[in-house]
Amino acid sequence: MAFTRFTDLSGPSVTDLSADTVAVLPVGAIEQHGPHLPVATDYFMAEAIAEGAALAASDSCDITLLPGLAYTKSDEHAWSPGTLWLSASTLFAVLDDLGRSLATGPVRRLAFLNAHGGNSALLGVALRELRTKYGLFTFLLHAALPADQGGASPSGELGLGVHGGLNETAAMLHLHPETVDMSLAERSVPEHLIAYEHIGFGKSVSFGWTSDDFGTGNGVIGDPTGATPELGRKLVDTAIANNAAALRECARFLPSA
Repeated sequence: MAFTRFTDLSGPSVTDLSADTVAVLPVGAIEQHGPHLPVATDYFMAEAIAEGAALAASDSCDITLLPGLAYTKSDEHAWSPGTLWLSASTLFAVLDDLGRSLATGPVRRLAFLNAHGGNSALLGVALRELRTKYGLFTFLLHAALPADQGGASPSGELGLGVHGGLNETAAMLHLHPETVDMSLAERSVPEHLIAYEHIGFGKSVSFGWTSDDFGTGNGVIGDPTGATPELGRKLVDTAIANNAAALRECARFLPSA
């Protein structure tokens, strides 16, 4: 069992990878995360968790780590300077091109490790596209499933912490504390949304939104004020362990019995 960085391989040595090798593609974003976090927050998260999970999973399966995607679908933050984003059609074409390219070699398993909620729906569509067009087994893993997609949100955020809140801030305090300015962190939870029974994050009716829709004024949707490096370490370690376990399953998964 082995871990490799795809970028370290020569062209001929790529052919030494097996069909059961899992190629892991970190998928992040470059977008505003409020005044207290860097625009590369999601990219840093995707890279760190993908690498940690890939290294851990390589104890029992073959993993090759692809270079990550930094620029992705961040149009919900397009209003803010610092957000560098691709259209849905451009990102979908990029994913298709990468799948086609990977399929010219022996690898037949591709796992996206996504750290930006705005990518999730498009990545889900890409899973089947790459499966049907190129015969790849495809998987979508998350650094953390966002609250607006059914993931957990800290109780103090009332199920509404989806961007620049407690967990992301804590993770960055652990991974890259030099990029975080807690003096600028403030609670920005759109509490009026809890009055809606059916429409909302994690509820039965979802809605299209941009991060300046909620009246917070700073692009944050959550409460970063209680974030600590200790919480961040726990969250990152848990994400790495969970994704490592998932990658081990990706290496042996077959839809038929």
